[in-house]
Amino acid sequence: MTSRPFTTIENQWITLADGTRLAARIWMPDGAESDPVPAVFEFLPYRKRDGTSPRDESTYPVFAAAGIAGVRVDIRGSGESDGVIDGEYTQLELANACELIAWIAAQPWSNGSVGMMGISWGGFNCLQVAALRPPALKAVISIASTTDRYNDDIHYKNGCHLSAQLSWAATMLAYQSRSPDPEIVGDRWREMWMERLENEPFFLEEWLEHQRRDAFWKHGSIGEDFSDVAVPSLVIAGWADGYRNTPLLAVEGMSDRSKALIGPWIHKYPHFAWPKPRADFHGEAIAFWNRWLRGEANGTEAVPQVRAYILDAVKPAPRRDVDPGFWISKDSWQAPEMQNFYVEAFGSLTEGHPVPHAPAHPVTLKSPLDTGTAAGEWFTLKPDAELAGDQRHDDAGSLTVQTAPLTHTLDIFGRPELSVMLSSDAPVANLIARIVDVHPDGSATRVAFGVLNLTHRNGNEDPQPMKPGEPTPIRLTLDACGYRFRPGHRIRLSLSSAYWPMVLPAPTDAELTLDTATLGLALPKLGAHETFEMKQPDNPNPLPTYIEHAPSETRRQVLRDLQVDRTSYTIYEDTGLFEHPGTGLSTRQVRDEIWTISPVDPQSMTGTSVWTCDMQRSGWFVRTVSTSRIACTETHWLISASVIAYEGEIKVFEKTFPQKAIPRDLM
Repeated sequence: MTSRPFTTIENQWITLADGTRLAARIWMPDGAESDPVPAVFEFLPYRKRDGTSPRDESTYPVFAAAGIAGVRVDIRGSGESDGVIDGEYTQLELANACELIAWIAAQPWSNGSVGMMGISWGGFNCLQVAALRPPALKAVISIASTTDRYNDDIHYKNGCHLSAQLSWAATMLAYQSRSPDPEIVGDRWREMWMERLENEPFFLEEWLEHQRRDAFWKHGSIGEDFSDVAVPSLVIAGWADGYRNTPLLAVEGMSDRSKALIGPWIHKYPHFAWPKPRADFHGEAIAFWNRWLRGEANGTEAVPQVRAYILDAVKPAPRRDVDPGFWISKDSWQAPEMQNFYVEAFGSLTEGHPVPHAPAHPVTLKSPLDTGTAAGEWFTLKPDAELAGDQRHDDAGSLTVQTAPLTHTLDIFGRPELSVMLSSDAPVANLIARIVDVHPDGSATRVAFGVLNLTHRNGNEDPQPMKPGEPTPIRLTLDACGYRFRPGHRIRLSLSSAYWPMVLPAPTDAELTLDTATLGLALPKLGAHETFEMKQPDNPNPLPTYIEHAPSETRRQVLRDLQVDRTSYTIYEDTGLFEHPGTGLSTRQVRDEIWTISPVDPQSMTGTSVWTCDMQRSGWFVRTVSTSRIACTETHWLISASVIAYEGEIKVFEKTFPQKAIPRDLM
């Protein structure tokens, strides 16, 4: 393919109908005014000037060289855009996106066809905008996203409260507190900064007002009606990330217009993600855009509906740069055949179904409340201790049953299912299920997991308390996985009533009684498939190199204080201080987060996340320090936050969000 010259427009103001100016960075193929081109649009609150510039610069120049314009716009209140952000995927945000698509399509350099793309926030809103059907939007590529904002995002999962909710609220408070760049906005920068600091919301307040799957979460969840999305979509995710369910849900709901691609990756674009192997995202995307934005007959629609990487007996490790496995494809996705297991005798997991009317075999389960420290992050940005570690640590606080060493290979792909009859001695309790690959040397890899607040056993819209002591049938669908269990390995099912700090504890330290005679586990068989070799990126190091002034640092530690019976989980992430060689802007972000709990007292749980964000260039320095906190009682969540801003050494702003006590809604 001939490489086309292009021009980078560092900042383009786009004025909305309400007068708000949004800031865009555009990569424009030369000669587009006389030979109009399609455009790819990305709409984020993560700051084009510094926050996403490395990944933008890894992709949009490649698109532009292929004759596709890239338009990267900051959401209002972010980066250099006017105003203040009003929340996550709001009506205003999506309406602004539709207006921007119309603006792009109307430009003299545009051929009238727009694609929308993004990862995480941008992956979410491109699907949500597609459901609104703006006329010029012809296709989307959605990476690490969701079709169900309640169950497959950082907030809640089957009624369990995820600690990622505080972590992400803290992140957004920090991101939105940062100043615009004076080099772009001029003397208005301080006025714009003060407006943001004064008016930005603490997102956690709104999120905690909606602890069940109500209209707030249904808004923007395209799974409510997949038929709303009429344009072709390429939906991508990684097994090492929390958004692993979305590609299969998308092809189930949009089988005639959606393709799924699942790799071994963390929460990153596939051409620079870990663990390897990577994928040629640029080639995939350009072919997709050319087909749907240009009408090029390149056969993209004939790509198999599902392509996935099947992990092959992966070992837990402090860092996973490469995961062994193989690529498979399926021309069409069908519900998989299930391999069933039951507990033949306590401790033995055996192929087959539970025996009808077998004598009850009750077993009690009351995990230490610090069970879960090997779970890793819910969504992962590095292939280190953010990934799930050796599961033997968490298995010690769990009820475990396992097979004998396998005599044959078992390949699975899809969503496992668990069924069991259990009772709880409290109205609110959590159940966590993990499928674990036990290697011959005893090391244990988490293959899949699922969580359930038992009050949500019949759905997430109308939770019902458990009746203490009453046996209740429970079904739990675990997250999707693709995995090969090898001969000599064992399949372990680990059940716990705690998974901290990923899942925040229930109001009381409930004890569960499970009838293992009723316990059934169904694993989805890989079934008919083809194997293939995924094309690797042409550039093995596609991210640009910036000027390092201070190195990055990461620490993640668990401390068990035996004297006071308290466990602490600490996270320290320092991006280092790096300067963009083209703009002279240097930035640094430090996340210092700590979670604490007593293994016997759920109301002892606390979480505190402190972010320090620096921006500087010669003669100019600003810093914000934002602090977000959560604690709990048996009846309430207790949250608070604060933001302090400095210009040079002088404190120029301070704001406190007073502590709020928000009632726990069967959670």
